[in-house]
Amino acid sequence: MDVKLAQCFIAVDDHDKALAFYRDVLGLEVHNDVEFEGMRWVTVGSPKQPGVEIVLEPPGANPDASPADRQAMAELLAKGMLRGVIFSTTDCDALYARVREHGGDVIQEPTDQHWGVRDCAFRDPAGNLLRFTERRAAE
Repeated sequence: MDVKLAQCFIAVDDHDKALAFYRDVLGLEVHNDVEFEGMRWVTVGSPKQPGVEIVLEPPGANPDASPADRQAMAELLAKGMLRGVIFSTTDCDALYARVREHGGDVIQEPTDQHWGVRDCAFRDPAGNLLRFTERRAAE
């Protein structure tokens, strides 16, 4: 059996701001931009991983979500309480400088971690936590 990651989801409250960050700052490619029933879904991905996509979806987009559930999701997103993703990079410091140069919300500057990575963290325009890790060569 061959199991691979295909998509993960990140809730965003403003797709245009999210695109400006994920596409223009991080350099991800837009794969789809779809509107349905008054909501919008945008898929982005790295050109280095064509089979993996991040779906930027509205908070509470689940069709089974009640209006109260949708409101709760929007409130959690506004507080930065929803999970994001961890990206890998070959140059954590350069990525940090680029995101910071574009006004990224810095959570952690590049730091060497004892488990063998150098990483940094930001919040995207919707408040999702994003970490960027660079594997360090074994000493």
